Amino acid sequence: MPDYKVYYFNVKALGEPLRFLLSYGNLPFDDIRITREEWPALKPTMPMGQMPVLEVDGKRVHQSLAMCRYVAKQIGLAGSDPVEELQIDAIVDTINDFRLKIAIVAYEPDDMVKEKKMITLTNEVIPFYLTKLNVIAKENNGHLVLGKPTWADVYFAGILDYLNYLTKTDLLTNFPQLQEVVTKVLENENVKAYIEKRPVTEV
Repeated sequence: MPDYKVYYFNVKALGEPLRFLLSYGNLPFDDIRITREEWPALKPTMPMGQMPVLEVDGKRVHQSLAMCRYVAKQIGLAGSDPVEELQIDAIVDTINDFRLKIAIVAYEPDDMVKEKKMITLTNEVIPFYLTKLNVIAKENNGHLVLGKPTWADVYFAGILDYLNYLTKTDLLTNFPQLQEVVTKVLENENVKAYIEKRPVTEV
């Protein structure tokens, strides 16, 4: 079995889907959480000077979706043929588009601009994405694609706390089918064990 190390700050955010996937598949990994003070010295050693980074037998790679997809293939959650892989990737990319639309508003530095963008985000963007995804989950027996567990489910469950943090809401309050997707992931015994031992962080 490869030696896995995950490098990221002591937050959930973009690192949590990767940690969830490794845990889901019962792949042991070193969960290396870097402090803000440690980061300047470590940054030049990272492939693109950013995190999260996954190290596999000493080889460091970046890009969170690529890392998640790699792990998904190791644990049988990436699809059984190219068409299934395509369908899964399309859903994951949709979730990531949703994340980016939220993040661009949440991190807007101009308060007046942010306030205007937040109205559109709250009234249009968030309902659009969640309604579409909720219908998809209903059609797929409580999963996001293919009617079975895939890494799209795990990715969504892993990124949800971060999205809730950015929006200061519980996004799934009115979307029971999406809540079912997340619950199924959180009920995985290996994910449960990881959550019980992970550091408690707001983000």
